[in-house]
Amino acid sequence: MLDRISKSSYICSMAKAKRPKDTNQLAKNIADIATGESSDTIGREEAKSAAAALGKLGGLKGGPARAKALSAKRRSEIAKAAAAARWGTNKD
Repeated sequence: MLDRISKSSYICSMAKAKRPKDTNQLAKNIADIATGESSDTIGREEAKSAAAALGKLGGLKGGPARAKALSAKRRSEIAKAAAAARWGTNKD
């Protein structure tokens, strides 16, 4: 299994730039890649910022939706379990 650093570098190195749908633009893009005038992959920083933006978007939507779906009692149980896991106490 990959550790966190090598996994993130693996994902970033595998990121491909989006190719155009237009046939002529695609042909020019392929020619540019073949001649070395442009790269087929996106940069590491660009990939990291895109992933961060996507993660933030999911967090902004997911947290409130989950809180709305759970009852107050269930949220309390989850919070107690999280506190016990974090602080090492297990009070049931």
